Amino acid sequence: MDAKWDDLRVFLAVARSESLSGAGRALKLDPATVGRRIGRLEHVYSTPLFAKSPTGYSLTDAGQRLMAHASRAELAMQDASEELAGQAGGLSGQIRIGAPDGVANFLLPQVCASIAAENPELEVQIVAQPRVFSLTRREADMVVAVSPPTAGRLSVQKISDYSLHLAASGAYLRQAPTITALSDLKAHRMVGYIPDMIFDKELDYLHETGIERVALASNSVSVQMNWIKQGGGIGIVHDFARAWFDDVITVLPEVFSLTRSFYLVRHEDDRRLERMNRFAEALGTGIRQEVARLEAKT
Repeated sequence: MDAKWDDLRVFLAVARSESLSGAGRALKLDPATVGRRIGRLEHVYSTPLFAKSPTGYSLTDAGQRLMAHASRAELAMQDASEELAGQAGGLSGQIRIGAPDGVANFLLPQVCASIAAENPELEVQIVAQPRVFSLTRREADMVVAVSPPTAGRLSVQKISDYSLHLAASGAYLRQAPTITALSDLKAHRMVGYIPDMIFDKELDYLHETGIERVALASNSVSVQMNWIKQGGGIGIVHDFARAWFDDVITVLPEVFSLTRSFYLVRHEDDRRLERMNRFAEALGTGIRQEVARLEAKT
């Protein structure tokens, strides 16, 4: 008896989510049904595919071997769907983007809304998480990253540079000690990332100012921006995010400035999918244009 594609699809979902409930949510199936499907596959192959532990479901050696074949089958099914649907029309189906919450909050909504408006059959999901995403486990179809990964079967494309500056609200600056040099920052409340939750060295902005203590810290750029807006203190902010806040003012722009980059990261196998290529091109173009538009306002 051969495995059915529907069962392999369930297998992939469990492997990527490491739980029956997570796979069920992704596939809109109840966990009991997911469990029966996995049991059916294990019966077909006469071997356990997952080892259950308190932390979830992990692949056995047999499961790891099946994962490679199931992933190729998934890609073949996607290829067939695209070929039969044709590529002359608009984009359709679901595409999930993973991104740090700065780009997810201040760039991706308007960029993706524009793409979706031109493609009514397209479903776009944005996962805003301050962490590294696994494309192998299909936590996302593509990721906007702040540094290019160096391992794995990944396709990496630079999207755009962006600028960051020190900034504070006008209300804070009017009542705070004068700032004429970086050394003056020691007399001010600093807003920034929680040091032990910085998941990428490119986000360790305050290190470059010599500041060691962060009075108001969050792993979320949105929280940091709102602290600054409310007069909480001084932080290093993206120029494209600062454009959304009228009373947030650049501090020491001639003295301190940072440049960082966004990269679009995809699984190498997805480069065969014309649908993904077209969406990636539209996404990259949209981000570049939106960064330029917002930075021009600051």
